[in-house]
Parts: sequence; structure tokens; C-alpha cells
Amino acid sequence: MPRTGVMDLPLHGGAAPGWLVGRMKKLARAISDVLISEYGHDELLSRLANPYWFQALSCVLAFDWHSSGTTTVVCGVLKSVLDPGDHGVGVAGGKGARSRRAPLDIGRIGEYFSFTSSRTESLTRASRLSAKVDTSMVQDGYDIYHHAMFVSESGNWVVIQQGLNAGAGKARRYHWSSQQLEVFVEEPHSGIACDARHEGVLNLTSRHSSSCRDRSLEIAAGGSDRLREEVAGVRWGPQRSLLEWSGQTLPTAGALPPRVNWKAMDRIYDFEPRNYGDMLLVRGVGPSIVRALSLISDLVYGEPPSWRDPVKYSYCLGGKDGVPYPVDRESYDESIEILRNAVGDAKLGDRERMGALRRLGKLVPGEIRYSRPGWDRGEVDARRTLNPIP
Repeated sequence: MPRTGVMDLPLHGGAAPGWLVGRMKKLARAISDVLISEYGHDELLSRLANPYWFQALSCVLAFDWHSSGTTTVVCGVLKSVLDPGDHGVGVAGGKGARSRRAPLDIGRIGEYFSFTSSRTESLTRASRLSAKVDTSMVQDGYDIYHHAMFVSESGNWVVIQQGLNAGAGKARRYHWSSQQLEVFVEEPHSGIACDARHEGVLNLTSRHSSSCRDRSLEIAAGGSDRLREEVAGVRWGPQRSLLEWSGQTLPTAGALPPRVNWKAMDRIYDFEPRNYGDMLLVRGVGPSIVRALSLISDLVYGEPPSWRDPVKYSYCLGGKDGVPYPVDRESYDESIEILRNAVGDAKLGDRERMGALRRLGKLVPGEIRYSRPGWDRGEVDARRTLNPIP
């Protein structure tokens, strides 16, 4: 399995200036044109699924490298420039209320690509289930508020979603890829990029939580009466709290939720889910039920969940906030024009196309190096080098 995880980003308010967003759209479209022309639409999805590449793309587009807006703005820009007809890729969802429109967007994408109804339903299920997993199975304190799904005409997809932790002042990004996914509920994320690891995170996606998931599903299949009996039958012994029994360090790490949606438990019983993913999609099933089932599985049956947080950058044109230096507008516009010309040359034929892409690799600005870390706005000592695109 590939490494799995997330990206931690500080919450930043405000909006990207119009002059920058306009350039971001032009450059994002040019980059997408080159990638798809050379490697195909599924390669674009593979790169978007990589949190390192996505982060680098944000920096190339001159957005903040460490901002929560990295996710929302870049995904919004890509949604506005990726055309299913030109690129073979459609984008569903977005930030806030737009995330809840994902099923409608997926339906329209399915119609455009002439997907069968079963394939469109499968994509909608993948969208819902990825959101449920990162909301309920990875209880890390981050509330999902952004959900974007990229769908190619071949039926492959990538989900990029983000949660926020207002208390910590941070956001966290989750990447999914159908091309790397084996099981929705076990280590499903396509990459990890993070500078902090939290203690006491309930991580039911870990392979070490496999037995706990199985036992939780078995308990849930008995409905609300079964769960009530399990809780009532616990022999607490000498410990003074479930927290002490769990051995966790955070005040709420081993705590049972204050309330459980018993009606949802009965819906699980009536629905008879075939697997853990089906159980997650039952109406009313959320973090409290998932947490209660996992803790009872541990306490009663000795099948514990994992409490280990599932958690691992590039400039060439500057950054919105002046980090590491203000956006170089002239170079930005020049890069857009170089990419446009390369794509135009690529349409001339295979021979000319390869020559155009080789020239592109030599011309597009690549790595930025700094001679000293203590830079100051207006006193930036940076050197731009021209390297081939990897």
C-alpha cells in the first residue's frame, strides 16, 4: 500500500486578489494543457493525488505554500479552467456549500462523458464515502469543509478535501485516488505531507484497526439493544475512568461520546450492511457511533483501534503574501506565454511536439534557491535557475 496521510496548513482569512487569480487561471490551464497533451488526463489526476505535487503546483501558481487557501483556491482555479471537452476531466464540489453540490456535479459530468448510471452512482458513492471516512473514521479534530472530486473520461477519480481545526488555527488536507485505492476503509489516502502529528487520534483506517472494524460491524448489526447490553455489561474494575483504561494522554482520547444516535443504530440493524463502508453510509451514522463501537470493541472484546495519527514543498514565481518574495508579474506572464506557445507547437505533430516539450523543459523557471534564510520583504536575495521539468 502507498503511504497515507494528510497536510497540515494554518488557517488564513481574506481572499486572493483578482489580478493574481486571473493569472493563476491562465497558468493553471497552460500547465494542464501541457500535461494532458504529453501524458493524458489520468496522469493529471495521478499528480493531483500527490500532496507534494499539489503543494508545488500551488507555489508555481504563486499562492501561499502554507495557507489553508492553498487547497480551496487552487481547486477552485482548476475547476474553472478544466473543461471536460478539452481536457477529458471534470471537477465536482468545492468549498462550503459547493461541496454539497458534488452529487449534482458528478451527475452532469457523467452525462457529458456518457457514463452508465451504475458508473455515475459508483462515483457518487465514492464521493460520499471519502467524506464519511475523513469525518468519522479519522477523528483528528478537523471538520471537513472542502470537498472536490476530479473525474476523468476513463472513469478514474481523485478527491481532495480539507478540514479545519479552529482551536488550533490549522487546516488539514486529505488526498484520495481511485488508481491507488484498494479498500475505502483501510489506509485509503494516496499521500501524506504534514509537519505535526497529534496524539490520541482515533484512526480506524489503519490496518491495525482491521479487527476492531470487524467487531464494530458485528456489534452494530445487533442494533441499539445489542450496544446497550454491551455497555451495561462492562466490568469496570478498579480504574476510575475509561481514559485511564485507554492509556491515552489527551483528556478526551478514550472517552465514550456523551450521546449515541440510537435510531441510527436501529437503521443499521434494518439495513444489514455487508461491510464497514456500507455501515458508514447509513443515515445518521457519524463520529459518535463510530467512536462508541470502536471503544466497546476494545473494552469488551479486546479488539482495539489504532490511536496513531495518519500523517510528511517549491517556488518559482513568488507568493501572494510576499513569501519568499512578492510575485514577479512579468515572469509570471512570460511563463504563461511560453506554455501557450509550447502547446501550440505540440499540435503541429509528433516530431514538432517532442521538440516543443524539450524546449519547454529548458525554458520554464524551476527551482528557487536562497542565499540566506533571514530574508526581508524588499531585501530578497534569491536566485532563479532554469531546470528541466521533472
